[in-house]
Amino acid sequence: MTPSHPQYQRQVEKLHRITVYGRWLVVILFWLTFGVYGISGLRQEIALWLDYFTWTAVRYGIAYNPLPSLSLAFCIGMSASVLVWQSRNIIWGLPKRERYRLEQQVKRILAKGPNHPLWKWLQ
Repeated sequence: MTPSHPQYQRQVEKLHRITVYGRWLVVILFWLTFGVYGISGLRQEIALWLDYFTWTAVRYGIAYNPLPSLSLAFCIGMSASVLVWQSRNIIWGLPKRERYRLEQQVKRILAKGPNHPLWKWLQ
């Protein structure tokens, strides 16, 4: 199949969609693991922030609970990075380098055939 073939372009778009879903799935898994740990570790501080919110209380809550704070920062950072990546692709389209990478990956998947785990998803 040539890169100008309509079915080939649909397969590249499907692979991109699978990539988007995969990234959001990883973010959800991070929130269900690290995020839950971070929120439960900061539970008392969050209750204090809801009653008397000051930036000093936030600073001390983060400073004296480094692991829960880092886990929440990690989850927020991953969510923001996937959101920025997806927004860039929606607004300006896929960069040429990323489209080329997806096309090469589709070629490898189709060459391997039904033995590849993503083969049935591209058909």
